[in-house]
Amino acid sequence: MKRYDLRHLESDFYTRMGEILKSEAQFGEVVLFLFEIGDFSAIQKSADLVKEHGYELMNSLKFNEVDWTIVVRK
Repeated sequence: MKRYDLRHLESDFYTRMGEILKSEAQFGEVVLFLFEIGDFSAIQKSADLVKEHGYELMNSLKFNEVDWTIVVRK
């Protein structure tokens, strides 16, 4: 399992998340992403991104007041 902290990208983390899933994560690997939620639309967009690429969204939860965590299996 690898953990990627994308909070520094604020609401523009989708491109980096897609790159990681596409080229850095290995088949069958579990990846944890941490990002800022801002206006909750980021949560749905991230779930859509995972589904678009054909990966499995294993968990999605609020980490604290401003951060969200999703767990994905490639």
